[in-house]
Amino acid sequence: MKKIEAGDLDCIFKPRSIAVIGASDNSKKWGYQMIARPLQTGFKGSIYPVNTQKKEILGLPVYSNIKDVPGNVDLAVITTPSRSVPDLLRECALKGIKGAVVITAGFAEVGETGRILENEMVKAAQESKIRVIGPNCMGIWSSAARLSLCFPSAPKSGPMAFISQSGTFGGALANIANEKGYGLSKFVSIGNQADLEAADYIQYLASDDDTKVIILYLEGLKDGRRFFDVAKEVSRKKPIVVYKAGRSKAGARATMSHTASIAGSEKVFDSMCRQAGIIRVQEAFHLFEVAEALALLPLPSGNRVAILGSGGQGVVGTDACSALGLELPELDQKTSEAITSLLPAHAPQAKNPVDFAGSSRTALEEARIIERLLALNYIDGVISNVPVSPQIWNRALKIDVNSEQLPREIEVAIEGARVYASLPQKYGKPVICLRFARLEHDIMEQILGEGGIPIYDAPEQCARAMSTLYRYSKVRS
Repeated sequence: MKKIEAGDLDCIFKPRSIAVIGASDNSKKWGYQMIARPLQTGFKGSIYPVNTQKKEILGLPVYSNIKDVPGNVDLAVITTPSRSVPDLLRECALKGIKGAVVITAGFAEVGETGRILENEMVKAAQESKIRVIGPNCMGIWSSAARLSLCFPSAPKSGPMAFISQSGTFGGALANIANEKGYGLSKFVSIGNQADLEAADYIQYLASDDDTKVIILYLEGLKDGRRFFDVAKEVSRKKPIVVYKAGRSKAGARATMSHTASIAGSEKVFDSMCRQAGIIRVQEAFHLFEVAEALALLPLPSGNRVAILGSGGQGVVGTDACSALGLELPELDQKTSEAITSLLPAHAPQAKNPVDFAGSSRTALEEARIIERLLALNYIDGVISNVPVSPQIWNRALKIDVNSEQLPREIEVAIEGARVYASLPQKYGKPVICLRFARLEHDIMEQILGEGGIPIYDAPEQCARAMSTLYRYSKVRS
């Protein structure tokens, strides 16, 4: 059961019903959480707890055996001891279940005895034609089904699918990403990859309309050749971003005891990523930063960037871009004069970066400058600051951008932000923004976000995002 076709894993990611085998009324146990979390996060399908001792859990009737469940079941969630799992999968097959998430640990990650048991589990799954996530995992999140087995509250829905070989660490990253506003279409804690492997998820997500970028946290691969072949094919359709752990000798040892994976050669993995068109990052949270740009923005046709900002912002941004192989062409005389006329009198002549000289500009004024830069055939993308918000002077000010009665100053700000937000699609070139100090409910950020312009907290992040867009443009070319 290797190749994954479109829709093959819908039984897992779009289930209409789930059975929790090993259900519990003890809130400290997995069998309780696997019922509570779907209820808390808006799962609309049927939930069938299975337990031989209980009659009711969280208001739901309990069934003593999977065969006693009255309705059809798409997905089984198994939390029982490891030795029971192979036989349970066979019972699930008799019920017509096609997908399973095995939360239970105690398989190959604990040694030879567990490896034998895991092989038996895989054999049972193959004979039963059931696709299995795990074992030794922490579950999934799917925005399409509003189903969470891993988060107590539903993450923000969005265009990123996150495949993580670590449940706890991956879940922590996903929670941080959610707090920062990044949206997830899927989260998968893949555990030991006994049946479904990283390559299978990539293949499925290639045809998933909810997913624009595929993100991976990996420690090791079961089948490196297949992973390479699948990733090389899919990366031409959708960007794949990976953070690989286990790069040091000590880290490689840790991966073996964590998810029973062999970390493999660092040089071989890096070479494979380059050949397959995979975007590799060197820090874990960079996954989400660069994925946001990939999900939202058009790809640049080259590596030539213009920076619009004030003083040190431009200097630091220039260094960051240059370090990542991005070029900052000097503006031609005609463009320099035209942009200089839009700057305050004390500002230096416009070059690249363009320096505001510490003055505040309206969103409309900044949009006019950015549009001039984007219109140049030797500029492929722009990095700028978020325009100054009218709320900066009154943090308590709440603004309804759709109101018909607003002060003229705010109307101009909203108009400028909307023009600004329209520019990436108008010119087919990326615009990335920097905001050093964020305001709560800032209308500038709100409007730019609605237009698909990502906003970062440091010049280095902006440069990294732009560099990633350029790297991926070469994969697609």
